[in-house]
Amino acid sequence: MAQQYILEMRDITKVFPGVKALDNVKLCVKPGTVHSLMGENGAGKSTLMKILIGIHPPTDGTIIYKGRKVTIENTNRALNMGISMIHQELSPILHRSIMENIWLGREPIRGPLGLINHRKMYDMTKLLLKDLELDLDPREKMGNLTVAKMQMIEIAKAVSYNSDIVIMDEPTSALTSREVEHLFKIIEELKNQGKAIIYISHKMDEIFRISDEITVLRDGQYIGSYPAEELDQNKLISLMVGRELNEMFPKVKCEVGEVRLEVKNLTVEGVFREVSFTVRRGEILGLAGLVGAGRTEVIETLFGIRNKTSGEVYIDGKKVDINSPKDAIKNKIALLTEDRRHTGIFPMLTVKDNTVIANINKYIKKNRLLNHRLIREDCEEYKRAMRVKTPSIEQKIQNLSGGNQQKVLIARWMLTDPDILILDEPTRGIDVGAKSEIHCLISKLARQGKSIIMVSSELPEILGMSDRVMVMYEGRMTGIVERGDCDQEIIMKYATGSMSCKGGNFNECGCN
Repeated sequence: MAQQYILEMRDITKVFPGVKALDNVKLCVKPGTVHSLMGENGAGKSTLMKILIGIHPPTDGTIIYKGRKVTIENTNRALNMGISMIHQELSPILHRSIMENIWLGREPIRGPLGLINHRKMYDMTKLLLKDLELDLDPREKMGNLTVAKMQMIEIAKAVSYNSDIVIMDEPTSALTSREVEHLFKIIEELKNQGKAIIYISHKMDEIFRISDEITVLRDGQYIGSYPAEELDQNKLISLMVGRELNEMFPKVKCEVGEVRLEVKNLTVEGVFREVSFTVRRGEILGLAGLVGAGRTEVIETLFGIRNKTSGEVYIDGKKVDINSPKDAIKNKIALLTEDRRHTGIFPMLTVKDNTVIANINKYIKKNRLLNHRLIREDCEEYKRAMRVKTPSIEQKIQNLSGGNQQKVLIARWMLTDPDILILDEPTRGIDVGAKSEIHCLISKLARQGKSIIMVSSELPEILGMSDRVMVMYEGRMTGIVERGDCDQEIIMKYATGSMSCKGGNFNECGCN
């Protein structure tokens, strides 16, 4: 009789210093299926998968793979057994090529000296990319790729192992809708080959579209496993968070005041051109567009990460020159970056250090020593306010879940007391419970009179939270739409360039 399960993880427990991350968790996966693993950030999903892939040893429990009890000591052992993983946080070697990243540690060699056979590695990569319908040059440097393209290379790398179990942790977080469809096509092909996919995502529409079965974890404990057709979104959310979420987008009516930020004809040659907009006190300006439209580049220029070619920026009617992030912070601008791993957290530092690092001067006493008492008080206050799940503020931030890392980064910028808060994909890779909390915080900040620019690839988030929506397409602004006139169809028309304001005169066509 054929083995019913390719994988059984029974009574898995994992204890880290000061916290029990997993408590008697189980997971049973059938071959040729997509098994989604769901739960809030901190529920234990990533920890369970790191045990399966050999990064962490379990404190207790049993793993049965293909009918045999196994011990997975390290990632090489997992890969050799036929288990591979696409990690949520990308870690490519940016100065190396696509083919070198894919075959790292598995390079084909030739001759008695064991030299790398670059021609064969190129041919292998070309064939792999062709099979996956990825039109990329194997010799292209990873550092030249967009985050979305890097994600597709990570997917290609996982497929290249010809594994029987492929773990996908938030694989679509940086992908366009077209690339998501491409990924789902790859997943269907893997299923047809009898491969098992363990899929982790906070995007409910994806989960119900591709899942055969769903396992739910909450606070490190096993809640249950269900055929996907037996659940709906509300039931799944309730299982994940242990409560009903009545308000996913808690937009509150705020008193919108005078213009705080005005941007005129901002241009970075070859990237975006003549972008103009305003943001008022108490307003949330949503910034929408497809990947590659130039949204992140505009806000990076506002924050001084990029140098503008031309254009002017005014704050409270006064022209300002922002040539570095230091200038931006002095002008009370804060930026939550798109990629928290590479441009947000300092992984080896503690939660405390990551919280205060943008405003460290506040804590320097007259004798030039740090006021550690005040640092601790502020960090503990924001830990409570942001509901950061960590045993201590002395915990290294890399040991926190992605959602809790994001909360620490928001706390970091709140400590600078900004007037203008720029949020680039603030809820990417965050569970529904944490999303609701962050949306509440954004609304609260707007109510306090903060001016907020929110970049998001999730249209429901843009529509639910924004007072106005600015849309970009191929480096130019195509429209600004008032909340009451906004829907997904209008935004997509602007985002695909099929509709735009004539000559960029938004007052003339009534968009602004």
